[in-house]
Amino acid sequence: MAKHSKKAQDKVGVVIREMKKGKLRSGKDGKGRKVKSRKQAIAIGLSEAREEGAKVAKKKSDSKKSTSKKSADKKSSKTSSPKKSASKKSALRKADSKKSKGKKVDKKKAAKKENKKSKSKKAEKKAGKKAGKEKK
Repeated sequence: MAKHSKKAQDKVGVVIREMKKGKLRSGKDGKGRKVKSRKQAIAIGLSEAREEGAKVAKKKSDSKKSTSKKSADKKSSKTSSPKKSASKKSALRKADSKKSKGKKVDKKKAAKKENKKSKSKKAEKKAGKKAGKEKK
């Protein structure tokens, strides 16, 4: 049973022939580098077939990523090692940076409030001095 429609298979065949002749280029409008990999040529052919409306199976990369992440999480939860994985470390760093950003914002707000208070106190003192001079 074929994974792709006849139209898609034909398109992939055309693209593979282009690659073998050295005329297939990657990137938008064929302005990139020469394609040398068979797998890349097939991917280009399938994506072009998708654009033309041919029936093509969904990309494997989406489903593979999610299943591989799930299996990796299961494996890491089973083993109890003191070392942390890179992804966990980066997640912790992100969480820490978010916390520190919140603190920085709070500090800035507090500093602004203090500035306003000190300005208002200075204004009151000046007003008091002026009132005292006027009485004399």
